[in-house]
Amino acid sequence: MAGTLRNPFANISLLDSSRVHDLDEVVVISQPKEFQRLRQQSLSSSVFSSKEIYSLGVRDIRELSVFVPSFAMPNYGSRITSSMYMRGIGSRVNSPAVGFYLDGMPLISKSAFNFHTYQLDRVDVLRGPQGTLGQNTEGGLVRLYTKNPLNYQGTDVNLGIGSRFYRNVEFANYSKFSDKFGMSLAGFYNGQNGFFRNTYSGEHADKYDEAGGRLRLVAEPTDRISLNFLADYQYVNQNGFPYGMLDAKTGSTAMPNTNRQSGYRRNMLNTAFTVGFKANYFDFTSTTSYQYLRDNMLMDQDYLPQDYMHLEQRQFQNAITQEFALKGNHAVGGFWHWAFGTYFSSQWLKTDSPVYFDDDMNKMLSSSITAYAYNGMLQAMAKRMGEQAAAALIQRMGGCKIDMTMSTVPGLFHTPTTNLAFYHESAFDITKRLTATLGLRYDYSHVAIDYATSASVKLSEDVMGQHVDALVSTYLNNKNHNDFDQLLPKFGLNYRFSDDGSNVYATVSKGYRAGGFNMQMFSDVLQTELSASAQSAHGNMVLQHDAQYYDNISKTISYKPETSWNYEVGTHMNLFNNSIHFDFSAYYMQISNQQLSVMAGNYGFGRMMTNAGKSYSCGIEACLRGNAFNDHLTWGVSYGLTHAAFKDYIDGEGAKAVDYSGNHVPFVPMHTIGGYADYRFDMSCGKLKSITLGANVNAQGKTYWDEANTYSQKLYAVLGAHADADFGKVLISFWGRNLTDTKYNTFAVQTAATGVNYTFAQLGNPFQCGVDVRLHF
Repeated sequence: MAGTLRNPFANISLLDSSRVHDLDEVVVISQPKEFQRLRQQSLSSSVFSSKEIYSLGVRDIRELSVFVPSFAMPNYGSRITSSMYMRGIGSRVNSPAVGFYLDGMPLISKSAFNFHTYQLDRVDVLRGPQGTLGQNTEGGLVRLYTKNPLNYQGTDVNLGIGSRFYRNVEFANYSKFSDKFGMSLAGFYNGQNGFFRNTYSGEHADKYDEAGGRLRLVAEPTDRISLNFLADYQYVNQNGFPYGMLDAKTGSTAMPNTNRQSGYRRNMLNTAFTVGFKANYFDFTSTTSYQYLRDNMLMDQDYLPQDYMHLEQRQFQNAITQEFALKGNHAVGGFWHWAFGTYFSSQWLKTDSPVYFDDDMNKMLSSSITAYAYNGMLQAMAKRMGEQAAAALIQRMGGCKIDMTMSTVPGLFHTPTTNLAFYHESAFDITKRLTATLGLRYDYSHVAIDYATSASVKLSEDVMGQHVDALVSTYLNNKNHNDFDQLLPKFGLNYRFSDDGSNVYATVSKGYRAGGFNMQMFSDVLQTELSASAQSAHGNMVLQHDAQYYDNISKTISYKPETSWNYEVGTHMNLFNNSIHFDFSAYYMQISNQQLSVMAGNYGFGRMMTNAGKSYSCGIEACLRGNAFNDHLTWGVSYGLTHAAFKDYIDGEGAKAVDYSGNHVPFVPMHTIGGYADYRFDMSCGKLKSITLGANVNAQGKTYWDEANTYSQKLYAVLGAHADADFGKVLISFWGRNLTDTKYNTFAVQTAATGVNYTFAQLGNPFQCGVDVRLHF
């Protein structure tokens, strides 16, 4: 055809019958908002089949993320910390930057993202803003799909045992009662004694036990109607946050050493009901979900063997979502594909989070206020009689001693959130090879906070022979709300330059995260207020707050929405007669008011969200995957380069202002590398059908841990391997992780809550090996 580019690799062959297929072509999932397979769309994505998930040995999305370019979901110490960073965007607290879907159900709470994954059929990871496809998808979108009992039948039993007393049991039955109805019932138990011992107590600081079950019902009563019900429950009980002190000079991280063992418990139930209807000219899909979460976190906030402070956080969440989607199933006029829909979610979240100030904290505060009072008297008296005489007089009169005891700071927070969105996307086939995509999403969010918290400090003052007892108390009780809305456009062009589906694309899209309120920082606000008042207290005092004070509190605890523009070009190529797939993308993101997780205010009691002025993120993503030697060799490799930096970010005001402009955005690895290769040896000896040998590697870094870029984790690599013996209905797999026992940190934080600035880090898991037995019948 005139004007058509030829694929320069179309006639090159590897001289065997190997072919690699788009995984969303092999594992077909109905997509209510998309017109084409992922590699035909103008976006960067990675897809993993169940076979690849088993081969890599991953047990949750956190472990899968290391094989996805520009994606990081590190281990921050417990299932509650589901921090995800994609293309330099993400956060540890509050609203996520990456959307998360399970069988078409959007998960609302970021505390529910990190869970045990099992019996999966496929995982999609879409990078860049995906406004049409879901809420909170500024950085990207993760979609998990379980096996459909109408397409897969039988019983699966998976048993695993490994070092550190790793143990895993999974059971799943997939029954197809007729061509119109199927059911799957699955359950699991997973546990481990852990890698790190608490030096203080000798207890394993990261041991865990978790279990759950899942029910899925699928019905297709007619050719036009489909029904899908999902109920997924999981429970986890774990010791958590095994943070040890980091030596900045040597880079070594010690074992955790805390007088209180941190831990986390969670009960989580996610349910969804999806109805599909195929009309003559369109497909209609309705997805309704109810989501429940109740958890309890205990954290030794000082991470030390001394008893400074600890906190609890108990969350109770109920959420509902409703989404309606309409998609044309025929091109209007032969060239126009369309989809539009509406989305609603409402989340009720109650958080009970008391902060406890323990003995060593009260001793430190007592010493500080005593020194403050003594130095004040000494300086005042020294002006009249000299410093030595003043010091002697103070001593003769009884000296200066103040005991300060901080009470527990209770905190009860109700933070309901409502979201409403309308979206539309059209794809126009300008020619047989050129497609233009136009999309628009309107997103509205209502966020509110209703808080009740208090604090008191008891003072016992003995100053120059005078004794005074004082109690200073403060109580905060107020409500605030904010409303945010945003239009999110998307423009894309896709040109298919070969009949095998190879294409190039360019896209421009806008991303967005709503603003909100910080509740983790109230103990810091109260401590600041009490400390200031205690220095001049001479009796009992109840601090009063007027409307102006509450207005200042509202400004202090609120943070702004984050917006971004993503500019991207890329290609999806099918090479060497479809035996290799090559995907490449290059992007540049302009980010305004980037939301960052930092330690709170003056004392660092808890984390808070703040906004940087302007930042940017640019990088490239490349993936190669293929088969060779008549499909005996399966391999893949990926690389992501992310340069995320502050363009304009000044933290603080006046003399305390710090300019971070030009620094790297923290917690974002600059390089993400993943690779794997499996070779299958077919056998003809008895019941043994094949032996598969495989290896994988992942690498990340350099990752900075703070806005000042003062400490970081350099690039590191982790090697894994497995050997599988396939007996047909039974498969035995021997596996090893971190074979070279690489030492690295997955997270680090600085805190000055004790009056001294310490750095703590969490080590990555060391070498581990084990064996899995999988049965299918």
